Amino acid sequence: MEKLIITAAICGAEVLKEHNPAVPYTVEECAREAKLAYDAGASIIHLHVREDDGTPTQSKARFEAVINAIRKACPDVIIQPSTGGAVGMTNDERLQPTELNPEMATLDCGTLNFGGDEIFENTENTIKYFGEKMIERGIKPELEVFDKSMIDMALRLNKKGYIKNPMHFDFVMGVNGGIGGDLRDFVFLRGSIPSDATYTVAGIGRYEFPLAMAAIIDGGHVRVGFEDNVYLSKGVLAKSNGELVEKVVRMANEMGRAVATPEETRRILGLKK
Repeated sequence: MEKLIITAAICGAEVLKEHNPAVPYTVEECAREAKLAYDAGASIIHLHVREDDGTPTQSKARFEAVINAIRKACPDVIIQPSTGGAVGMTNDERLQPTELNPEMATLDCGTLNFGGDEIFENTENTIKYFGEKMIERGIKPELEVFDKSMIDMALRLNKKGYIKNPMHFDFVMGVNGGIGGDLRDFVFLRGSIPSDATYTVAGIGRYEFPLAMAAIIDGGHVRVGFEDNVYLSKGVLAKSNGELVEKVVRMANEMGRAVATPEETRRILGLKK
């Protein structure tokens, strides 16, 4: 079994300081949270960026400032910008951080009803366009899937050449409008990807740590962080992203599974630094 890759999703686009005062907005706060997560055992920082007031942005300049600050704090960490952006952004606006040539970036594989009138739109042509841009720029996509149909989309576009092998999936589970976060749902998604693919699981809210344990046991990988969950345990706010990563490391240790360094993660995922 490969070592465990831990991704820290340090801020997201929606969670606010009102939910947890430690949620980072500024460049300095993002660098601080990335460093705490890295020191605790995270090898990948999944990155959204915000303006100082918390407004989500896909600005290339803002991403560059945050990435540079994180690189200064932890030079060998893998930084994985999100191309999800926020509801209503154009494709090219969402793709801005890929112009910085990161090793990885996310590629959302379907449209989702986030709730109310909010629709996170990813048409087939959008997914193809993002896939082509990532191939062109030498970026490995993390295929964000919120349901089984999105895995099917990724597999279809892989056959058409828009997504390269080996594929790496992120099962985002427990989001409104997507698949649930029960063990049954995890087993369903896990059994739906190719044998040579790797995966990370991101459980939202109360599903974060039960799904993390399932992935640890199964040989998959884990994402935690304030984007997905702000609590260390029921009713107890996490003081940092680092605390969430530390909990996963303890769980992995209990199961006898070692945690991957950034260099080991690059080997497992076939990344080119």
